This record gives sequence, structure tokens and C-alpha cells, in this order.
Amino acid sequence: MVTGFRLSAALAVAADLGVSDELASGPRSIADLAASASVDQATLYRLMRALATVGVYDEQEDGRFALTPLGEGLRSDVPGSLRPLARTLADPATWAAWAHLGHSVRTGDNAFEALHGVDVWTHRRSNPEQNAIFNDNMSALSSLVADAVASAYDFAGLSSVVDVGGGHGVLLEAVLTHHEHLTGTVFDLPHVVARGPSRQAPRSVASRWSATSGSFFDAVPAADCYLLKSILHDWPDARCAEILRACRVGLQPGGVVLVVETLLGRPGHEVDAAFSDLNMLVLPGGRERTDLEYAALFDAVGLQLTSVVPTSSRMSILEARVRPADESAHR
Repeated sequence: MVTGFRLSAALAVAADLGVSDELASGPRSIADLAASASVDQATLYRLMRALATVGVYDEQEDGRFALTPLGEGLRSDVPGSLRPLARTLADPATWAAWAHLGHSVRTGDNAFEALHGVDVWTHRRSNPEQNAIFNDNMSALSSLVADAVASAYDFAGLSSVVDVGGGHGVLLEAVLTHHEHLTGTVFDLPHVVARGPSRQAPRSVASRWSATSGSFFDAVPAADCYLLKSILHDWPDARCAEILRACRVGLQPGGVVLVVETLLGRPGHEVDAAFSDLNMLVLPGGRERTDLEYAALFDAVGLQLTSVVPTSSRMSILEARVRPADESAHR
């Protein structure tokens, strides 16, 4: 466990070099791989040998390396690709921030900002390549859970959905695919937001899709359903309140706010949630929460937690509505 960082680093390098993509068509010699990646042949062999010992690649008798089912996950063209996630560790600023975890534990401060003098969002905006990798990672991770979330919640009685902070709109696309009566908008910052669904989306999705940009701290487009997937866990409570307050202002009468997160304390997902919580501490400065802690966030802005819907993935859906006592005023 102590030396697990070595494997993380090796995977990050293999992902950044695109080794699994190179092996997708069949076994390759080290000389071929090194030439394609423009790297040193001898040291690439040492990397590949190490990753072969843990099953990521297969070192064959003739000296060539082949892809394994495990290594397939680092291909860029597979659903739910883990290549973008591994590539985030190729950013020295991210790697260094984790080495600063002790500072966060001692002080409560965000490790990334304490070390680099800017928050992780500012860093990504000023580093377009890292920003693109991060956005690709968010899309890939969303694709692993989007269908589970879209099929777990009953959207009957709703008509318009806004995917708040939705980036490339992977979750919105899944929701519109599963629920053909809905129209949807993906909403995010201008340098992030997708302008249309993916090429694989059903034709009917494109006609019900729109996109707009802005800051969810200020205002969000009016709708009767807001989706916030993996948004609130990025932020401390006070900033979460700003986001939720903007949603409450824009929410149509009878509407819902659906917060999609990995919950602390949910059986079967304890490790994912706990280490994601540390990741929030180190990088964006947020935290994972229990359902009761989310309920308190809702209550602070005039919403109430009305339901927690499990999904077949690690994510849960927290449904919040305007408190009945406030509904008449909200109208």
C-alpha cells in the first residue's frame, strides 16, 4: 500500500504515451513502440516490463508486448476509458498537491491552493491541455454511471432539465435518451460546455438538446429539474449554498433539484467515497458528504431532502424540493 504511488505513476506515463492505443491493433516490439512514442527504448522496456508483472500488458516469448483485458481500460476509444483519469496524474501540479496532503490534514487548508498559490480551476484554465484532459476524464467517468442514474429516477411529470455544470453533457444525453418527453440544456462555463450531443446519440436527442454558458454561482437557466452530478462535492458548504440558491431561484413551481453524488456511509462504496473525500480535500477543496449533510445544505437555502434514490452504480440521487411552507411564496 505504501508504494502504491509507483503503480499510479507507471500507469500515468503509459496512458500519457498512449501505449494501449498503440497495442490495440496487435502485439508490438519495444522498438516499434519507442519509435511511435518518441521515447527511449531501454527505459520504455523497463516501464512495460513492470506493468506486465501486474497484468496491464503481456510480455510475449518473442519479446513483443500485447494488450490484456486490463490494459484495454487505458485505450482512449473504449466506453468509460480510464486513460484520461490516469493522464491527470501526468500533471506535475496535481502530483505535487497529493504530496502536500499532510499540510491539509494539519491545517484544514486546500493542499493544491496552499502549494501553488491558485486554486485547481484557475490552474486548469491557464493550462489548456490539462483542462482538456480533465474534461475528458469527467465525460469518461460520467459515462460509467449515466445510464444507471437516468434509469433510476422517475422523470414523469417533468418537462425541462438543466444539467448544471454538465460539461460535455454525458448525463444529459443519457437522461434525454431514456426519457423522450424531456427537453434539456447543458450549462457550464464557456470553455467547457458542449454545444451538442455526441455523434452516437439518438437523432431524437439532438432536437431536444440545447446548451448555454455561465457561472452556476450567479444564475442558472429556468427549469423544472436541475441535475448536479459531482458538482457539490467540489466545493465547501458556503459555495454549495450559492449554487443551490441559484437553482432554487430558477426552479419552476413543483420542480426538483437532483444532486448525484457518492455518499459517505453507503454500504459497498466505503472505499470509493472515503478516498474521493481525500481527493476533494487535496484538489478542489470540497468534500464528500452523508445524506444528512446534504439535507443540511438543502435546508440552508429553503429546500428539503425528499428522497434518496440508489442506483446500480456508486452514485446516489438526492431529490430536493422547495419546502411546502415556502412553495406558495416560491410561486
